[in-house]
Amino acid sequence: MSLRHHEIAEARHRILNPFTEEKLRLLGEAASAKDGQRHLDLACGKGELAALWARDHGTTGVGVDISQVFLDAARERAAELGVARQLEFQRGDAARYRAEPGGFDLVSCMGAAWIGGSLTGTLELMRGSLRAGGTLVLGETFWRAEPSTEACEVLETEPDDHLGLSATNECFEAAGLELVEMVLASPDDWDRYVAAQWSTISDWLRAHPDHADAQDMSDFLRHSRTSYLAHGRELLGWGAFVLRDRRH
Repeated sequence: MSLRHHEIAEARHRILNPFTEEKLRLLGEAASAKDGQRHLDLACGKGELAALWARDHGTTGVGVDISQVFLDAARERAAELGVARQLEFQRGDAARYRAEPGGFDLVSCMGAAWIGGSLTGTLELMRGSLRAGGTLVLGETFWRAEPSTEACEVLETEPDDHLGLSATNECFEAAGLELVEMVLASPDDWDRYVAAQWSTISDWLRAHPDHADAQDMSDFLRHSRTSYLAHGRELLGWGAFVLRDRRH
């Protein structure tokens, strides 16, 4: 699915993950976000995480995303919450973004753990911008149960594209990180994230029947419904994990 297709499917979403505003606020508490801390949010989407933490905890910082559409929404949201002066949103590939070493107290990446090529690679990428004693926050999909071959085919994924919760923690430990907190999505959170896209896409298709992207969006809509209802809702979990470096 292309970036443009994501922009269409998530046009009505403020949070581009299966999470609620309440859980984003809870996550800020779990991460011990504090007044004056600098926060780097990689693949920030529409900036909801950064804006809420800036408002609720007084953080400042930078959000990076490749989508100009999402960044425009992020700036509007920051202005709406009265934190535009606390945040800077930059357009760029989060995988190639290089911040000053140790320049941030908090580094987050929610739902884009592929930016470093692997979960371990992404953790190292995030760690490079983190000050000693700082906190990483990673949002990632996990398997709730071992998927069958049929489920992987329907979901168009491989068994090792995701880990179970225990294996996810083992990956953190192997990277020298300690899992100190987590906030997990519920099946209802997944429903609202996925099914809300169906409504958005359906309305878009009715309004743009002859658009060049219409067939792709129609195919995505059909596949999203069938794969989610058949296997995704049962097998896929999502969580935000709060991590600290064991070396500090």
